[in-house]
Amino acid sequence: MLNNAGTQVTDQMFRIEVAKMIIDTLVLEDVSVDDIDPEAPLFGDGLGLDSIDALELSFAIAQRYGVKLRSDEKRNQDIFASLDALSRHISGNRTK
Repeated sequence: MLNNAGTQVTDQMFRIEVAKMIIDTLVLEDVSVDDIDPEAPLFGDGLGLDSIDALELSFAIAQRYGVKLRSDEKRNQDIFASLDALSRHISGNRTK
């Protein structure tokens, strides 16, 4: 059983994995994991992603983690709000 510190490390490691997946999927050549603030918005002023990026990420997330994100999901804005929010959602719903 992991203690709180162990859980935080595991969460941080998974967040880094998701950040790498975002960078690789979207071919963000000038972005490193350290450039992505876990709390900053992924869309708009934050990382600057758009709706096409969301579709590409949704496909990659389904393939890699077994989490299906539908375009008509009402919670998408919350799910994709930040790297931290996306990582928590994937972690809590993954089947792979």
